[in-house]
Amino acid sequence: MLKNRKFLAPWSRFRADAAGTSAVEFAMLAPIFILLLLGMVAYGIYFGASHSVQQIAADAARTAIAGLNQTERQALVTDFISHDITGYPFVGPKKLTVDATDSTVDGSQFVVSVSYDARNLPIWNLFRTLPLPGTTI
Repeated sequence: MLKNRKFLAPWSRFRADAAGTSAVEFAMLAPIFILLLLGMVAYGIYFGASHSVQQIAADAARTAIAGLNQTERQALVTDFISHDITGYPFVGPKKLTVDATDSTVDGSQFVVSVSYDARNLPIWNLFRTLPLPGTTI
């Protein structure tokens, strides 16, 4: 009977001791927290690139207003893209496609369309089972 008490005494002290519980909780929750943090950063970069593409389209349309015909508008937009794209950190100029055309519905209007191949953004390195946005913005 004494042997059992000697064995139970250290076990009860071990169970009552709270030292190290924070480390165990951190070890359990840290991977989840880090995954959430990296997911927020990756989606934030994607949304930043999306916003940049929308802003580039708006600025290119404002620049194209000065053109008298479709050829001049396309030249103005291409010149704008080649000189002013460096101000957008998440958008690479080589993956950007810009087109300025006259509207088929109304001849007095024109359309500037911008698309960006977003395959090099870090969002595609997340889990493949997550619902991800399209690769073209």
